[in-house]
Amino acid sequence: MPSTSARDQAALLFANETFYRAFADRDTALMGAVWAESEPVTCLHPGWPPVEGRDAVLQSWHAILTGPASPDIQCLHAKAGIHKDMGIVICYERIGQDFLLATNVFIRSGNGWLLVHHQSGPAPDPAEHAPVPRRSIN
Repeated sequence: MPSTSARDQAALLFANETFYRAFADRDTALMGAVWAESEPVTCLHPGWPPVEGRDAVLQSWHAILTGPASPDIQCLHAKAGIHKDMGIVICYERIGQDFLLATNVFIRSGNGWLLVHHQSGPAPDPAEHAPVPRRSIN
């Protein structure tokens, strides 16, 4: 089992940033490069039915990235966790004044971390949602 190191975490967060760079730059070629080719992939866009399979997922991204209403997006507060050869990144997405909460699931491959699932949905402003302080039990 590969060990989880700071380098693994950094590589996973870099893969996540690459996904958002493809989105922000409307780069369909880069978007295709971040998704796994030999594993099943899925995507749950807000308000859409589930999209399954690499071809369908990439078609959905092509429609979003080349459409006239392609949103400006910013990834915020990304947190990564690694479980063997699976990486999960949870982050906020800012689109204009609105926020979404996203889960991005990656698998480790010979080419680094590749995306196998993306899901996002409405969320409150992260600044208004400070973590609840932990209380000690006496």
